[in-house]
Amino acid sequence: MLGRFCVGVLALASVAALVGCQGLVKGVSQLTVNVQGAGTGTVISTPNGINCPSTCSASFTGNPQVTLTATASPGFTFGGWSGACTGTSATCTVSIAGSAVTATFNASLQSINHIIFLAQENRSFDNYFGALRQYWAQNNFPDQQFDGLPQFNPPANPAAAPSNPGCKPLTSTPTVCHVDPATNDVGPPVQSFHFNTMCVENPSPSWNEGHADWNASDPVAPPPPTLDGFVRAAANDARQIVPQFHDVAGMRAMGYYDGGDLNYYYFMASNFATSDRWFAPVMTRTQSNREYLIGATSHGYVYPIGTNANDMQLIPTPPIFEELQNAGISWKIYVNPGGTGCSATDSACLFKFTYVKNFTYGKTILQTPTLLANIVPISQFTTDAQNGTLPQVAQIEPASNSGQDEHPSDTDVVPPCCSIQGGAAYVEGLINSVMNGPSWQDSVFFLTFDENGGFFDHVAPAPAVSPDGIAPVDLFPGDTCSPGGPTGPNCDFVFTGYRVPMIVISPYSKKNFVSHAANADGTGVDNTAILKLIELRFNLSALTSRDNDQLDMSAEFMDFTNANWKTPPPNIPAQNSGGQCYLDHLP
Repeated sequence: MLGRFCVGVLALASVAALVGCQGLVKGVSQLTVNVQGAGTGTVISTPNGINCPSTCSASFTGNPQVTLTATASPGFTFGGWSGACTGTSATCTVSIAGSAVTATFNASLQSINHIIFLAQENRSFDNYFGALRQYWAQNNFPDQQFDGLPQFNPPANPAAAPSNPGCKPLTSTPTVCHVDPATNDVGPPVQSFHFNTMCVENPSPSWNEGHADWNASDPVAPPPPTLDGFVRAAANDARQIVPQFHDVAGMRAMGYYDGGDLNYYYFMASNFATSDRWFAPVMTRTQSNREYLIGATSHGYVYPIGTNANDMQLIPTPPIFEELQNAGISWKIYVNPGGTGCSATDSACLFKFTYVKNFTYGKTILQTPTLLANIVPISQFTTDAQNGTLPQVAQIEPASNSGQDEHPSDTDVVPPCCSIQGGAAYVEGLINSVMNGPSWQDSVFFLTFDENGGFFDHVAPAPAVSPDGIAPVDLFPGDTCSPGGPTGPNCDFVFTGYRVPMIVISPYSKKNFVSHAANADGTGVDNTAILKLIELRFNLSALTSRDNDQLDMSAEFMDFTNANWKTPPPNIPAQNSGGQCYLDHLP
């Protein structure tokens, strides 16, 4: 009866309908192709029938020989056949009925065709990710070595919350807050604590404050640093600013957020790859660190260019975009026009809100229409991500003027600006547009922060290679390390700044991975490692000695064998919103 049924099927339908009747009808064979490996590609058959990955199983009549041809997608390689045929040739011939063949496609750094990086503003590692181990315990992630805030170590290895020498709210000299035990201005130590407000007054990360954080009594002392000046520096800044901040005791420097506040970031850092040894490039404020981010040097500047009237020269070192342009590698800088006064179509106006303007090459960009066309509004990023038109290298400038850069509040405005949750939600939209777009399979998105913002971190800055041997050129009399004053090893760009968060988001990110790595010579890994990855991927020369010294991020953070996240993780949470936002008290 079964044989008669299959003959009936043959009479009434196509041979393809005989899949369930193999072996009963002479001359019908089934071939199945499996595609595996971290890479992507296609397999087609002659005669027609297989066009995998869309159609990976087909029936053939006459029990013929079937030739399969594998073609790797751009940036990937074909690894070979297994099963009913073997070898590494792009073609194989199968003649066995009911056969199965596996084609393996491999990936490497050359498979990354879109490198995207965004540095948000002014957050230390402890301030943002210090509680990550607590999040793992609460959300069933496996525990592992992690140098966050020590109070979140497992119960078997508890540690007290770190503290920093305090500062009395009022002193006899209201513009100065000493922490030297010999004075009467020492207040009780301030322990790290959880912020209840998603807004906070800005602690200063500038050159003098960053060095005071290193050692409150001796900012140029040799290592190891005491890391006892965070509260003092934040208190001094609050007292000197006009009008004064509320937090004149400097307590805000010791606050942190957790996985309930920053649930999207915590989820992404836990599933993808992060590092507990990732540093800002230099122990000073935003501008210099962003110059390192795209040019691997600030050319000796520790202040924004033009702050010191004697030093207003643009940086002559080529930024990464100049090297990319010369090598024929596509690039764009995406700028959010919100709050800038620029229209989305005015690239010359948007250019003013980039940091490439601080380089001599910026003049070339501004004066060359074809180059200026690479400065585009942030709306174009979503369009490019959705349409598969992302450039090979993309920098996203922080949306500072629209209050979405996660920077602490510079003034005590009412209502305060701006919630970290709003900034994190903004970044969420950018990352998700890549994960949900056609370029996900060959992209990497680096999310980091430019510097620590004056917030406490319990790990000392690491030794670093001077980018170009240039000493600070724009210090004022009385500044730490200024000519004629005390000097020390942290005066000459041979130490990083403080730790900042980093998440490496890609199909090739190692799963639930925390890097603890230093560079091969023991120096600290900093944001210029992103430049090193771009240089390795596109065979470019190092910009300075600093980026040349960085490790290979593809080897450290990526898995090109398994491609754990070809399909992005399920159930990615939406960033929480609605947290309290106030500045007039702590916590």
